[in-house]
Amino acid sequence: MTAMAPARTEPDLSFLLDHTSHVLRTRMAAALGEIGLTARMHCVLVHALEEERTQIQLAEIGDMDKTTMVVTVDALERAGLAERRPSATDRRARVIAVTEQGAAVAARSTRIVDQVHADALASLTAADRTALLRVLGLLAGGDLGVPSDTPRPARRARQ
Repeated sequence: MTAMAPARTEPDLSFLLDHTSHVLRTRMAAALGEIGLTARMHCVLVHALEEERTQIQLAEIGDMDKTTMVVTVDALERAGLAERRPSATDRRARVIAVTEQGAAVAARSTRIVDQVHADALASLTAADRTALLRVLGLLAGGDLGVPSDTPRPARRARQ
């Protein structure tokens, strides 16, 4: 460290959150990749199973742009895990329907996701796990819930 470098008085929250998020994403990608899914594919399957949803609604939930969503649903259709269908409640809308095979894969991928999360938290005590998840939930639902509007938006990490 040079004499001109400012002394750090606080932990680097940005680094800690970014680094742990990156590592978790890589572990998730590897684990889901073993069954031929991406995290986005898992997200679409799980949320499409919850209720009838359009591509736009699923893209919002998964924080995906329109192009990424189309590519993701195309991959799910090619794999026989989901299909685009007319909505039962709105003739003009098309929804993503999960096939029986897709529902079975979603159940398996959910177990994988839960295991990756459990493994990531395994080094913490039960009390620390509870505290970490509670506080992250507070941040995600509060102060860090909505990105700031800026003239040059921060780029999200590629997945």
